[in-house]
Amino acid sequence: MQKPKVTGFFDEATNTISYVVADPATKECAIIDSLLDYDQASGRTKTVSADKLIAFVRENNLTCTWIIDTHVHADHLTAAPYIRNQIGGKTAIGDAIPEVQQVFAEIFNEDCTFHTDGSQFDHLFADGETYSVGNIKARAIHTPGHTPACMSHVIGDAVFVGDTIFMPDFGTARCDFPGGDAGILFDSIQKIFALPDETRMFLCHDYKAPGRDQYCWETTVREQKRSNIHVKVGASRDDFIAMRTARDKTLSMPKLILPSVQINMRAGDMPPPEDNGVRYMKVPINTL
Repeated sequence: MQKPKVTGFFDEATNTISYVVADPATKECAIIDSLLDYDQASGRTKTVSADKLIAFVRENNLTCTWIIDTHVHADHLTAAPYIRNQIGGKTAIGDAIPEVQQVFAEIFNEDCTFHTDGSQFDHLFADGETYSVGNIKARAIHTPGHTPACMSHVIGDAVFVGDTIFMPDFGTARCDFPGGDAGILFDSIQKIFALPDETRMFLCHDYKAPGRDQYCWETTVREQKRSNIHVKVGASRDDFIAMRTARDKTLSMPKLILPSVQINMRAGDMPPPEDNGVRYMKVPINTL
């Protein structure tokens, strides 16, 4: 099995891990789930986190060919267009993105200038589509449930699962966003569990489960099947749906969901400026 070099960059403000995934032989790489720093109080963005990824790529003489988001994140803003402008690469997401765009275009009352066909991205991955990072073979797997457009990416002996599943001691992603579905998430996780047991699994978030002192974001398919507290082998689909539904009712919305979704459904571009030259984000009242 081909083995990419995987380097994770953890952002404690959002509990997000971004990845540089490189083919050691060709020096080509993919960046997965990049992050644009955003201060909600001031409405200001910074590129500190993205610049770390860019510096790593340059310092290691890598060539960026892909800038992938596993889904439309609700907890951080993507830095995909900024990274593309700095070091190249195609921005990409799953081809179910129009479903998410259509829902949130209505929520944010977008006008006709906002297209709900995914055309803001350079590439839309289809379920089962194969591609490569250098000489390393890769494959996209549609794993909805958290959102309708979630994609997991198998790159060599590694799989990047976005928010679909967390560390075994923390469980699984919420399913109460528009278009989410606990039963579908359970089925999606079975697709991931069908990968070879030794497959390295990299997560988009970690929140340190009770009793654990360190943040972690790498595990294996084997370990998830053996000990994930929500979906280990033998777990009942009906029980999972009941658990996930009850648990989700207790959760608050992510603090950055409104700015994140507005930006991420645009592939990281900001809304167009208004007649005073200022760009604005909307806050729908009593909607989510």
